[in-house]
Amino acid sequence: MSEWRGRTLGTREATYDETRAILYALAVGAPASALDLVFEKDLRVLPAFALTLAQWAPDELGPAGAFDTATAVHGSQRLRVREPLPPSGTVAMTARVGEVWDKGRAAVFEVVVESAYFDATWSIFAPGAGGFGGERGPSARRRPSGDPDRTLALRTSPNQAALYRLLGDRHHMHIDPAAAKAAGMPRPFMHGLCTLAAIVLPVADAYEAHPADLAELDGRFAAPVFPGDELTIETWRDAGAVLFEAAVGDRTVISGGRAAFTGGRPA
Repeated sequence: MSEWRGRTLGTREATYDETRAILYALAVGAPASALDLVFEKDLRVLPAFALTLAQWAPDELGPAGAFDTATAVHGSQRLRVREPLPPSGTVAMTARVGEVWDKGRAAVFEVVVESAYFDATWSIFAPGAGGFGGERGPSARRRPSGDPDRTLALRTSPNQAALYRLLGDRHHMHIDPAAAKAAGMPRPFMHGLCTLAAIVLPVADAYEAHPADLAELDGRFAAPVFPGDELTIETWRDAGAVLFEAAVGDRTVISGGRAAFTGGRPA
């Protein structure tokens, strides 16, 4: 698997308009009252929208033969914002395989996308691809010790996955009950990136930050979320950022969460 480390996945340009940026905001749960997110006048683009523009990169790796696309899952996500995205425009991106970690029975492939506006890293967990004698890589961020500063509630929409898939991730398991069952799920489930971006909205509000001022975002996808689920989000302040964990009932769905904002970083 070491032959995959550093391999280029090519370059691509993605062009979008205000309608697409507004659709994204609505798909991740922005209310109609958030005019600067859903109205073209003075529109601000949610930074995690960039991940929909870069989705092509992780989608390139499986078909290239790195792992079995039928069993590989999106393990975690990292986003670092360099510059705010304009309301419309063209974004040039380059992509490569970063590290490939050996987890024993599985491997973790890091897909790195870089642009003038953002850097993003997908971690893809690939069962059956480990055991090649490589390094295990860093451990996942542990749940913070101590009681959370805040506990927030987030109700997802029954239509949320159907909306989000229009942004480019059209894997059938998010809309088709038969495809979801073939993937081992009882019904269609949310895109992990949709859930992660949706959490940013109440977290920003709770800490008096604007969601469009997101500077850094991390999260690990611990379990699926189904459209209509209600999430309980626990948060902790940490060195100018917010750490968070999200659960549905007693089942953790997002772990190792971290969000940092400019123009109003939590103290």
